Amino acid sequence: MQASSMAARRLAVVGAGVVGTSIALALRRRGADVTLIDRDEPGRGCSFGNSGAISPGSVAPMALPGVLASVPSMLLDGESPLYLPWRYLPRALPWLMRFVASARPSAVADAAARLASLHTGALEAHEAMARELGVPELFLRRGHLHLYPDAAALAKDATGWRLREAYGYRFERLDRAGILALEPGVCERYRVGVYLADHATILNPFRYVQAMAQAYVDAGGRLLRTGVQALVPEDGAWRLDGDAAGGSFDQVVVAAGAWSRSLLDPLGVRLALESQRGYHLQFEGARDTVSRTVVLADRKVFITPMEAGLRVGGTVEIGGLAQPPDPRRAALLGQIARQTFAGLDGVPTRSWMGHRPCMPDSVPVVGPAPGRPGLWLAVGHGHLGLTDSLTTAQRIADGLLGKTSSPATA
Repeated sequence: MQASSMAARRLAVVGAGVVGTSIALALRRRGADVTLIDRDEPGRGCSFGNSGAISPGSVAPMALPGVLASVPSMLLDGESPLYLPWRYLPRALPWLMRFVASARPSAVADAAARLASLHTGALEAHEAMARELGVPELFLRRGHLHLYPDAAALAKDATGWRLREAYGYRFERLDRAGILALEPGVCERYRVGVYLADHATILNPFRYVQAMAQAYVDAGGRLLRTGVQALVPEDGAWRLDGDAAGGSFDQVVVAAGAWSRSLLDPLGVRLALESQRGYHLQFEGARDTVSRTVVLADRKVFITPMEAGLRVGGTVEIGGLAQPPDPRRAALLGQIARQTFAGLDGVPTRSWMGHRPCMPDSVPVVGPAPGRPGLWLAVGHGHLGLTDSLTTAQRIADGLLGKTSSPATA
């Protein structure tokens, strides 16, 4: 399908996080008639509070061989990096069973291949996008530093590092002196590091998405602030029912994050999508504590220099969409940060919680919805929504323009 014929068709993108906004911008730049729809302003949801990491080397899924052994600690230890409250276990059990099944070696290999494919070109795409949007200062290319207490702790992550190496991602193992040469403030706990040069950080993810949305509007795209409660197939098109008249569209892209199932389940499009609640604690004005993204690998915590301060984010809580934030999770992040870096006592903080949309195998669903002509999916990006937003947008735009696109797959 050529751009001229695309312009004659009405397209809607439901969800204005970094994935949805990237898709809307990509389609509009190719001449499509696009409406971007969200009840909130662009970038206000999960995209607002992420750690800003551009991590193309993250090809290892969360579910790896041996994950079954971690399930008891998920249920019993409220400070576990991956936590499942008892009250939510009955609802989470089907997803958890698929998660454990995804740890089979063959499933891990398949997930890694698909993630690596989607990550291809992500780093360069974000660098170019920041420049095109007029916000090059938001793109920090200083790599990522992963830290471990000792060689034994590093060995526990051997599968992930082997997968990175298999897909050609460069990294360098560091001793204590090497760590301090990059980040002098790291505490004595961390004696072994791994440095990935070809990684980057977005220093204000919210401002980045806002800049994308502004570029989209400046290019003639429409932005509609309203909730969407249902997608209704009607006369070969899609009617959007919600808080305001959404209208009828020839093609609809669902990029509504963890809320996507409420739109897809009634259509018989069943995804094993679960919310992994992520937290951050931001130390205001303490940005210079680190000079790049630092990953405390043993605790699954990302420490990132942001425009307004030091963001400490991470951990996973499988707790659904309805429960309020658990302040203990954010407090734990603060405790870990103060143990790792001096000078943070007494620094004002603010906390945040958001919902990462996650599939059991960690692979997002990108492409046309099977059996539903005109419906497209861009959901389930988990921890890598920022990393894969632009490559996802490229795939969706290519598919809608008539290029090859596999049904509902990354």
